[in-house]
Formats: sequence, C-alpha cells, structure tokens
Amino acid sequence: MIFGLFGKKNGNRRIVEKQYATLTTAARHPYLYEALDVPDTVMGRFEMLSAMLILYFRRTRTGGTSGQEIAQEIVDAFFEDVDHSIRELGVGDVGVPKRMKKFAGMFYGRLESYAAALDSGNRAGLAAALRRNIYPEAGEGAPAMGGLADYLFAAEAAMAAVSDDDIKTGVLTVLEPGRDEHAA
Repeated sequence: MIFGLFGKKNGNRRIVEKQYATLTTAARHPYLYEALDVPDTVMGRFEMLSAMLILYFRRTRTGGTSGQEIAQEIVDAFFEDVDHSIRELGVGDVGVPKRMKKFAGMFYGRLESYAAALDSGNRAGLAAALRRNIYPEAGEGAPAMGGLADYLFAAEAAMAAVSDDDIKTGVLTVLEPGRDEHAA
C-alpha cells in the first residue's frame, strides 16, 4: 500500500514541475517589482512566490482530491527550493532547520492573514497584510500595496474560473499583472 502512494506521487511529478514553473514565472513577473512596489530582493521574491502559492492552494482546496494532492506537492517543492536557496546563501547544515522553521511559519502566517482578507473581500485588509509582510521595518514609509492587493484579487478570480480538469493536468495559468482591469 505504501508503494502505491509513492507511485502516485511520482505520477504527479511532471504536473507538479509544470505548475510550479508557471507559479514561479508569475511570481517573478517584472511588473510586480517595477510597478507594484515589491522589492526585487530575495525576500521580495519569497513574498511573491508565497502569494502565488497561496492563491493556488486556495483554488485547489475546493477541487477534487487530485488537485489538493498536487497543491501539497507544489508547496513541498517550494520548501525544497527554499532549503536549497538557504544553503546557496551559505547557511550551514546546522542552521538550515531553524531557518526552514522560520520560513514555514512565515508562509503559513501569510496563508492565514491573506485568506482572511480574500475570504471577506477586504482589499484594504489584504493591502495592509502585504505591506506589513513585504516591508516589516518600513512603518508608515512603506508603500500602500493597494495595487498589489487589487492584482491578487483579480488573479484569484481568474484562478477560480479554471476547471478542475485543468488543475489536475497542470495547465492552470496565472493572470498576467499589468492589465488595465486590475492596475492601481
């Protein structure tokens, strides 16, 4: 029975890689950094990839089991990427678990706060959460993040329109930022 689980997970590998690449590409879109006030830094990219994964995770929670399994595998791939990045930045083996625990806490904290704002349709609340997370030390001098909040609401609405079959096959696309309907 355990071997069946491993086989199923390996069967999703191509789908997971394809969908993770799509989400990563969306999170690295230059418009986010040039026009929506996201800093083009390691942490800025972490924030955007986290936001994309959160939207994807939320989309798959209402779908079938297969979509949820793929979403979990994508989150697992994300944390493998974070682990690899931490090591590339020179953190030794002893420090990696502590940093990974911190990043996991950050991700799931964002999942909770962004979900609350998205569920209630609270754009100002999402903008405030983004501002707090993306600019934790800037205080009142931080950008308002309203444009980014608008984009994330629009991206989530676009993901909601994607069929469960498209989720299961890994062909979900992410709304390109910078379109007039969600620009700040």
